[in-house]
Amino acid sequence: MAHSAMSGHGTTEGDDPLQTAVWRLRSRACWVDAAALLRPDTAAPALQRTALLVERCLYTEQGWEDADDALRTAEALAHSDDERGAAACERGYLAYAATLHSVRDRADEARAALGRAAALIPPDGAGRALLDFRRGLVAENLARSPQAARAAYRRAHAAAADRADPLLLSFTHRHLAGLALRDGELAEARHGFAESLRIREELGYLVGTAPALASLADAEAEPEASRLREEARRLFRLLGGVPTWLARQLAMPAPGAATA
Repeated sequence: MAHSAMSGHGTTEGDDPLQTAVWRLRSRACWVDAAALLRPDTAAPALQRTALLVERCLYTEQGWEDADDALRTAEALAHSDDERGAAACERGYLAYAATLHSVRDRADEARAALGRAAALIPPDGAGRALLDFRRGLVAENLARSPQAARAAYRRAHAAAADRADPLLLSFTHRHLAGLALRDGELAEARHGFAESLRIREELGYLVGTAPALASLADAEAEPEASRLREEARRLFRLLGGVPTWLARQLAMPAPGAATA
């Protein structure tokens, strides 16, 4: 399954040193280096390697062929329903990212793959929260259905809380807050964005901190909004312009759909 930030995956003291190294590289936008630490000889590392390279595509708009190659390897090594479901979830996410960034319209592939994942991953399975979140992304940003997106995000949020997955919680907080902001619910949006930022700072998820700062700025009044955007710009420059899509938000600060 695509590793987020649960205990045991590099974010807490006493974790596997390999996972700690992978997390540190991932959180600093070094996805290729992180993937190179993993040997894709069984399904689990192959799936984790795929997740890293797919995330790279979403944040940098580059590396599509590498991600597709890694995905095919993971699919070939997947044997159990959980493994096949995880691979389908990654295929759906990669297709979503390609469509979102206008690389190629793979919307139908995204929906089909995530639907296949839903058939393979049980409702109480470990990968269900991540799957629900990604189905919410498709509903919000491809189908333009905020109601369906909100329902999916809420399911993902509840499951992530139950499973103590703080990184996924930071994403669900952020996207639920984005929908609240669109509806004019400023207090709810401000709370969700602030929680997302707090979690990412505590985890050291540097590559996701600038987007969290920029989103919180959209819900704040001046002069706090300008301070948050300037801090987001500083981190954005520090990471060499990653995530690429954040440049538009920082150039023209305005409420909009969160991307990551």
